[in-house]
Amino acid sequence: MNKSTLIIAGVVVLILVIIFIFYMTMGNTPQQPYKEVRKVGDIEIRYYPKAWMATVKSEEITYKKSSNNNFQKLAAYIFGSNQGKKEIAMTAPVRMDFEETQSEMSFVMPEGYTIKNLPAPLSNEIQLHESEAEYVAVLRFGGYASDDKIEEKKKQLFAELESMGIQHNNKIHYLGYNAPWDIVFRRNEVVATISREDALKESNERFN
Repeated sequence: MNKSTLIIAGVVVLILVIIFIFYMTMGNTPQQPYKEVRKVGDIEIRYYPKAWMATVKSEEITYKKSSNNNFQKLAAYIFGSNQGKKEIAMTAPVRMDFEETQSEMSFVMPEGYTIKNLPAPLSNEIQLHESEAEYVAVLRFGGYASDDKIEEKKKQLFAELESMGIQHNNKIHYLGYNAPWDIVFRRNEVVATISREDALKESNERFN
């Protein structure tokens, strides 16, 4: 075996090790619990129970402009910039909502936290609140997210829902599951809230 072959083999092994490390890191991050109701093609119907969230709002209305700044504010909160200097475990996904005049980013608090035991933020930009239980339709995609990619997948999700006869409110959440340095196994989702009736059309399951 010549030197070039050994170098190539070494590079391949290194890449595989890096991929394995990234995969294990992603798998160790607690995720917001949900129940899968059914799948239709690329669309997954889910039920999300209530969850406590830390949310920050921004006047920036694009993914590119709002993601980094809002992330830093929320990360500071869970890493100890709060009353009591308490650290809170990071969870996935990070949730983003976009309106015409503002955007929001939310971190889901780990299970077991409520307003009674969550430390108060030091910044008045961060709001603690409990989300509503909801049924949603989800379209997953890989790679790095961008405004163009989110818009493309939103249109695809809406088209699929319309073909299924499922109504939506023309709004989405974007869910991101990876750190910026994760270059493989990236998971992104666009999510639309739907009615309980539409969610359970072809399912016998019921969630409260």
